[in-house]
Formats: sequence, C-alpha cells, structure tokens
Amino acid sequence: MASVQDISTSAAINLLSALAFLLAFAFLRLQPINDRVYFPKWYKKGIRSSPRGSGPIVNKFVNLDYRTYLKFWTWMPAALRMPEPELIEHAGLDSAVYIRIYLLGLKIFVPIALLSFAVLVPVNWTGQTLDDVKDLTYSDIDKLSISNVPPGSLRFIAHIVMAYIVTLWTCYVLYKEYEIITNKRLHFLASESRRPDQFTVLVRNVPPDLDESVSEHVEHFFCVNHPNHYLMHQVIYNANKLASLVEKKKSLLNWRTYYETRYERNPKNRPMTKTGFWGLCGESVDAIDYYTAEIKKTVEEEAAEREKVVSDPKAIVPAAFVSFKSRWQQLFALKLNKQAIQLFG
Repeated sequence: MASVQDISTSAAINLLSALAFLLAFAFLRLQPINDRVYFPKWYKKGIRSSPRGSGPIVNKFVNLDYRTYLKFWTWMPAALRMPEPELIEHAGLDSAVYIRIYLLGLKIFVPIALLSFAVLVPVNWTGQTLDDVKDLTYSDIDKLSISNVPPGSLRFIAHIVMAYIVTLWTCYVLYKEYEIITNKRLHFLASESRRPDQFTVLVRNVPPDLDESVSEHVEHFFCVNHPNHYLMHQVIYNANKLASLVEKKKSLLNWRTYYETRYERNPKNRPMTKTGFWGLCGESVDAIDYYTAEIKKTVEEEAAEREKVVSDPKAIVPAAFVSFKSRWQQLFALKLNKQAIQLFG
C-alpha cells in the first residue's frame, strides 16, 4: 500500500527531474554555439548577430560570463507577463503555444482536482472496507482510494459519473484550445510577410536531354504543363568552392571588426597578429591592414570563381528552383499535379 513517504519520494524525483531539465535548457540556451537554435526569429529580423563572430576561440563555444548564469530565470516571469500578441511578435507563435500548454494543464486539472476532492474523497473515505479486513496493513492515504469502497456498492456510481465528467471536460477544453490555436495560426500565417520560398518548389533529378540544357528543359516542361501558373526558374550550380570563399570572407570581416573594435577602445596601440597557423606563428603584422588586404584578395577570388561557375556548363546540377505566380498556384502545382512534377523529382 502507498504511504506518504512513497508519494513524497515520487514527487521529489519528478521535481528534481524537472529542475534538471530546466537547468540544462538554461545552460544550453546561454552557449554561443546554440544561439541560432534558441533565437532564430531574432536572426531573421536582423536584430541579433552571432556571438561567435569574433573574440577568443573559447568564447565562440562556451559562455564564460558568470553573470548571465545568475540571471538565467529572468526570462520566465517576463514571458508570462507579456501580452500574447507581443509575445508572438517577439518570440514567435510557438512560444505563445508553449505557454498556453501550461495554462491548458491548469484549465483541465484544477477543476478536476477540486471536483474529485469534493465528490470522490468523501465517497472513498467513508467506505470503511479497509477497516473490516483483518491483518491488512494500510495508511490513511489508502482510505482516499477506490480500494476503500466495498464490492458491489452504489458508491461506484460516483466513480462512473466522475469518469464521464472528466472525459467530457477534457475533450471540451482540448477542443476549445485547439480552436483558439488554429485561429491564431491562421491569423499568423495571413499576417506574415510574403517570402520567396512560399512561391517556390525544388525540382530535383531533371532527366538529361540531348537537345536541351537543364534550364531549357525545366522551362519547357513547366510552360507546357503549367502555362498559367509558372513564373520563372533558377538552375542550381555546384559552387562548393565559391561557398567556401564566401564563408572565408565572412570570417575575415568578423576578425577585422574585432580588431577595429579593440583599436577604438585603445587608440594608442595598433593591434597586431601573426600570419601563420591560427595566428600562433609567423610574422607579426598590423592586424587591421592584414585582414583588409586578405579581404580584398578574397573578394577578387570570389568574383573570379563566380564567373567561372556561371560560365561552366559542367557546374550545373540536374535541379532547379521553380517559382509560381501565387502561393495557391504553387501548392496546386506541387500537390494536385504531383505526379507530373515527380518526373523531375
């Protein structure tokens, strides 16, 4: 039979587990390497930049500012006090739905708990079945359970009625909450600004054609099958080297910004760096001038590589982005005519 100690132990395990998950969430949220995972909407709006752009290598992966760990919980009261439209604008619809899940739990379980204590606890407590059983060890907690109701008693009617009430109440609350969230989602999608990906599909595995290039083949196919829907297309190039040059230029720009910031804080000393591996060896040179020269060199290499990719037919892969004139037409072409598009994908 259950005891107060057993229930307390179970509650303690659940509370400690919840606290451990909360601390893990707070710790991972503060790490620079996870910044884009936890703040994607801010990056999309351009109001947040990556903390990994410059500075020591360790700071790109681990947050060493102990003050942020002491205030890890401050976002929770602020999120609960924030009006729902403002929360959606600030952190996205998922955040508002996440908070509503907790409120939904309160809406379901608080009335059920109060009603159960008012109806089932007196019914079970006064059953006296456990008192009539000899050599049975039980506690006062067991008297609150259905085991204290005698077999065949009319008291079971209360349990049956409560089962229906709990089921109907839960279904009703879930239905109303689903209706609210659905309306919010539709409103969110309707008010969201139009994006190119909402009008575009990715067509892959374009079959080779001896008479037409990949671009001509894609255009011919969609002009014939979707003459009123098709808008334009863009073939895809194998530009891995170009992508690496773009990333290299971005890294160089971040380092130059870092050294320029250092120089602004201390104009008396020009920052220096070494030209060798990871800046640990080699000749010491002026950091700002060095990265400015490297950026200029990388920009020239990037322009040459871009020209090479565009002019090289072998760089074209059998895939393309195809855009349509409206979102409805994009879905129409993608879903209703799925078999036709699957000729390419």
